[in-house]
Amino acid sequence: MQRLRLKFGRGEELKFLSHLDLMRLWERALRRAGLPLAYSEGFTPHPRISMAAPLSVGVTSEAELMDVFLFRWMSPDSFTIQVRKQLPYSLDLLEAQSVGLDISSLQSQLCFAEYMVEIEVEKSSREVESALQSLLSARELPWHHARDKEVRYYNLRALVDDLWLIECCDSLCVLGMRLRCDASGTGRAEQVTKALGFSQRPKSIHRTKLILR
Repeated sequence: MQRLRLKFGRGEELKFLSHLDLMRLWERALRRAGLPLAYSEGFTPHPRISMAAPLSVGVTSEAELMDVFLFRWMSPDSFTIQVRKQLPYSLDLLEAQSVGLDISSLQSQLCFAEYMVEIEVEKSSREVESALQSLLSARELPWHHARDKEVRYYNLRALVDDLWLIECCDSLCVLGMRLRCDASGTGRAEQVTKALGFSQRPKSIHRTKLILR
């Protein structure tokens, strides 16, 4: 048995793919590659694959992590070559490496995700910096999120680890965000921009890093 940890990216062409559809795409690609995949038990066995965290619809990434289990060993380089041939444009397998079978799951190790967010603003760079510092200095930020008929109330500030200004040119600003992403909650970039007082939705959200414990 072998456990491979993959790092992959999702580009513009596939950014509206749901998490479930992305998992199905990976399953099909891995099967077509003819790999010695390990399968789950039960009436409907599936390849043993697991992602660190769902990637929200509309978000691109260069940092997704996924574990794949094989029933016999193969070199990460051979695995990468075979799988890349089966992937569609805009889904990029960046690297693969062997990890121990006995280490904790990706989901249990994940603690933060970092993002690069482009947004149109009607403020100067100094005003943007002030808005970032004001949010970071807040002890609490009551928030609610409506989904279907359910409304969830929580402290948004607890989900924000850090914010920084990357650049601001004319009316377009690029922000960096490190948001919590674990069992206690997941920060969403579009909610943070709204809390910062920006009226526009982000033009783009790109996940740049997943941070494990």
